[in-house]
Order: sequence, then structure tokens, then C-alpha cells
Amino acid sequence: MDFHFTPEQEQLRQEIRQFLKENLPPDFRPVRPTDQDNWEFQLQFNKKLAARKWIAPAWPPEYGGLGWSHIQQMIFAEELAYAGAPDGGRVFNVGMIGPTLIVHGTEEQKREHLPRITNAEVVWCQGYSEPGAGSDLASLQTRAVRDGDDYIVNGQKIWTTGAHHADWMFMLVRTDPDAPKHRGITFLLVDMKTPGITVRPIVNMAGYHEFNEVFFEDVRVPVKNRVGEENRGWYVAMTLLDFERSNVASIAGNQRTLETLAQHLRERKPGGPYRDVLRHKLADLWIANETGRMLSYRIAWMQDHGQVPNYEASVIKVFATELGQKIMNFGVNLLGLYGQLEPDSKYALYGGAIEKGHLVAVAPTIYSGTSEIQRNIIAQRGLGLPRD
Repeated sequence: MDFHFTPEQEQLRQEIRQFLKENLPPDFRPVRPTDQDNWEFQLQFNKKLAARKWIAPAWPPEYGGLGWSHIQQMIFAEELAYAGAPDGGRVFNVGMIGPTLIVHGTEEQKREHLPRITNAEVVWCQGYSEPGAGSDLASLQTRAVRDGDDYIVNGQKIWTTGAHHADWMFMLVRTDPDAPKHRGITFLLVDMKTPGITVRPIVNMAGYHEFNEVFFEDVRVPVKNRVGEENRGWYVAMTLLDFERSNVASIAGNQRTLETLAQHLRERKPGGPYRDVLRHKLADLWIANETGRMLSYRIAWMQDHGQVPNYEASVIKVFATELGQKIMNFGVNLLGLYGQLEPDSKYALYGGAIEKGHLVAVAPTIYSGTSEIQRNIIAQRGLGLPRD
């Protein structure tokens, strides 16, 4: 791996930093991706990105992107994550449904949906998980029955991030209940304004409304909104999105937190006789995060050289998300009783970010494939170990 960025890449990094400096308030603190109070600000921020074609800069120009390399895309993601820039739905728009349509969508679907993504006109959500189908996603039971030019959908989705803001949902439904569970699944695009859709909030343990449960009662979805073949939706859903898989955003977020904790150690000098223990622990976490940064950079470098990361992506996913938990655990203990205060307390340090971060750090080790699943991938594909 080349450990040095080119002058052009360094120039791009500075350009991104200058954009963020000009478009985020001086006292800006990161907001949650679906924060109700900041949602309009998130949408306006995305409009500013769209004006520079920075919504999906790695996409080909014919689809509204700039054709950036993987390294350029990684630099972009790293800088936005470090700054805590608003997401406003980009994770689903750009990281999931957009590339899926580029690979599997019809020309009509591409013309209808891709420009609206790159122009920041629409927000998508993902309808995969169900009450009885999480890690074992192929067990999903939401049904879609063909009726002329429509599918009639009945069922329930859960943990649907951002459904309360979304204009559209991409979802998996079962169209052949008698087929083996990985077959008989179809991939649909659903307008969230369609009659029969009910969205109910789920508030997580950090007090955030990000998740929702979504109910479908005789919802009509045009057959033209199907992506790929009927009963072959599993293969559409499992498309390996060859854009940005380095998990560098987690590492960048960790870095911001570590810098806050280092500032706390310098200014408040906690720990008394155990201060050196705290300093050494912080140093260990800092070094670990730099290791994660190199793992992330390596994946982008592999992709830029035509290689396909496989178990390498699982390595950094486990490493970065579990390290995030360790950093936040260290942080709440370092802050002592202040580490328990909610952001609305006048005594909360750093806007309560450490306390909230400690609570939300649990989820990343579960979603997008649990740490246990990732370790199985590493064992089988990386180490060549047998399945049993």
C-alpha cells in the first residue's frame, strides 16, 4: 500500500475542509442523521453539496457524479465524518439504493430516481428487517401478491431508520412463499405517500427517534417499480456496492472523540495519582484508532487498484465499531459523574456528546452484520477455516 497521498489528493482534502468551514457554524456539533430539530438544516446542507456535485461524487458523470476514485471518495467521507457533517439521508440514497439502481435498475428507473438523489430532492429509507427477520434476513414474511400491473403488499418492517422523513423506500418482499427462503424474494421501490402505509416511531435508549416500524395494509406498488426479476430480489439486495466500504467514517468519528478526551485531560487534569494510567489508556486507544485508519486506507487503496476487498471490509467493520465502544466507555469514566449527564443539563460537558455516544455506540456492532457474522466471514474467507 502507498502510505502517502498525492498533492492532488491533499489539495482535495483542503478544499473539502474549506467548504465545511464555510458551511457549518463555528460552534457546530454533530447531529444525528434523522434529528427532528435539525432536519431542515440537514436538507439545506445537502443542497449545498448538490450544487458542487458532491452528493455522490464517486458515481459516473452520466449519473450525476464526478467519477472520483475510491481514494478521493474515502478522503471526502473521512473529512465529512470528522466534522460531524449532517447526513440528511445520504447513507441510504448514495450508499445503498443509488448504486443498486446503477447496477440493476431499468433505464426508466435510473432516469426517474438518480437525478433526484444527486440533486438532493428526495430521501430514501430501507425496508429490510422485520420483527422475525433481522440477521436472518431471508426469513422475511412481508408478502407481495401480483394483481395485474401492481403488487399488493401486506406486512411489517422494523428498525426502519428515517422512515418518518423518507419520500421513498426500497424494500424486500416475499412473492413466492413456497420457494426456499433465499428465493421467492423481490426487490421493490415504494412511494411512502402510497395509501395503506403507517409509520410509527421507535425511540432508542439514547432518547433519539431514528428508528420506526412501518406497516403495510393492501399497499399497491406498480410492477414497474420492481428492481430485477421477480423472486430474484435477494441477489439484488446483496449486491456488493463498489463505492465506499472502508468504514473510514467510524474511524474519523473516533478521532474527534479522542481529541475531545485529550483536551479534557490537559485542561481538567482528572485522575489524581492515577493520571498517568488515564494518559496511557488514552494513548493506547489513539494508537488503536490509527491502526484502524490504516486498515481503512488499505481497503480504498485495494479498490483503486482493481482488487475486491472481502474479509478486509469485515476486519475494519469489527475493529472500528468495537473500538468506538471502548473509546466511549473510557470517555464516560474519564468524565466521572459529568459523564452521566444528558445534553440538556447545564453541567453537561461537551454538549453531552460523550454520554450520548456511549449509548449509541452499541448499535454499530449489530447493524450491517453483527460482529459475530463479521468474525465468521473473517474466519472462513480470510483464514480459510471450515464452516463447522
